[in-house]
Amino acid sequence: MLNVAILGASGYTGAELIRLLHLHPHVRIAALSAESQAGQTLHETFPHLGQLPNQTLVKIEDIDFSAIDLVFCCLPHGTTQSVIAGLPTHLRVIDLSADFRLRDPAAYAEWYGHPHQALSLQEEAVYGLTEHARDAVGSARLVANPGCYPTASLLPLLPLVKQGLLQTDRLVIDAKSGISGAGRSVKRNLLFTELDEGMSAYSVSRHRHTPEIEQGLTDAAGAAVQVTFVPHLIPMKRGMVATIYASLAAGASLADIRASLSQAYQNEPFIELLDSQSFPSTQAVRASNCCQMGVYAGRREQEVILVSAIDNLVKGASGQAVQNMNVMYGWPETMAVDALPVYP
Repeated sequence: MLNVAILGASGYTGAELIRLLHLHPHVRIAALSAESQAGQTLHETFPHLGQLPNQTLVKIEDIDFSAIDLVFCCLPHGTTQSVIAGLPTHLRVIDLSADFRLRDPAAYAEWYGHPHQALSLQEEAVYGLTEHARDAVGSARLVANPGCYPTASLLPLLPLVKQGLLQTDRLVIDAKSGISGAGRSVKRNLLFTELDEGMSAYSVSRHRHTPEIEQGLTDAAGAAVQVTFVPHLIPMKRGMVATIYASLAAGASLADIRASLSQAYQNEPFIELLDSQSFPSTQAVRASNCCQMGVYAGRREQEVILVSAIDNLVKGASGQAVQNMNVMYGWPETMAVDALPVYP
């Protein structure tokens, strides 16, 4: 039995991890931490998990890590580096924050506003977009779990960029996320009366997931790629749609795009390529680890539109983390990670 600890368990990603890991036949949740809510029970923190064993949340320093095999870190961005650096070296770690996603320390400092605090760990971190990093994830000690926006964006784009089917200087990503993507802390702009019946863009041209997307596309293209990425917050709890506008490379066709994605993902249990008459939707992936994607012709010559939908808390966070854990320990990737949505 694999003993795991979840650090920062009182947030939405922590709740999803607890829900999923409870279903895993080879995993025991040995410890849950939450700094501000230490001393509370699981049932107090998440009433919807009231049928699970009622563990008490503790501070990180009160966990006996000698009895732990794997740690999931769900701590706020910027705080995970020092925590992981202080953990015993026998532990394997899956980090759901952004702290180890960017390989370039200068890029991290530019986008996150402070120097990286654990450069030696950064060098060994594996970026865990599972469908494109299985071998590296399988042998990794530290996996940087991708962000939700990059997951929704990179899954449809990577096979196409690798094969040179798109003009990489004309990529526009218009993405929309449910409120849970902003975390569980109380913020005025996330109050019901502030957010309901409205939609707004935010962090235009400066969202911190931008360099993460560009890093993946640059690797795939073998040359620097920049994108226009605009995120939006919409008044629903969970779910994410990315609409990507691109131009076909010379000689490429819409049929080539569809064939490339079909070949890349034909054996992937969590990727569904829809026909041209169907459209990805958040309802169709709600609470599942699936990514739906579709390919559509634009009105202008050589224009192609890609659309993807994921659940930001599952495939965009905790579900992909459990999928990565399964790869790390040689278990079926679908173990405890449901491919079926909760509907409606």
